[in-house]
Amino acid sequence: MGEVRKEVDSLGEVEVPANRLWGAQTQRSLEHFSIGRDLIPREMITAYATLKKAAATANHAGKRLDEQRYKLIVQTCDEILAGQHHDMFPLHVWMTGSGT
Repeated sequence: MGEVRKEVDSLGEVEVPANRLWGAQTQRSLEHFSIGRDLIPREMITAYATLKKAAATANHAGKRLDEQRYKLIVQTCDEILAGQHHDMFPLHVWMTGSGT
């Protein structure tokens, strides 16, 4: 697998490739539920990025999200909306609600 980092979720520790941006639950899904070839549609990822950016903006304006987190969320959403990070969304559409 090459270099890895340790991620932790409610099921414990899991190794994730160090060059990937996802966390423990995505890694578990890849290891246990890679079914089919249909990935989550890019339009869905774009929709989520738009929604997350809007939520960050609203929560920042309402003083429920600090400046640093707000800027990081908006920056990441802008990068996704610009077409970056497509390879960081590897889940198959059939198993994304598996509860892992």
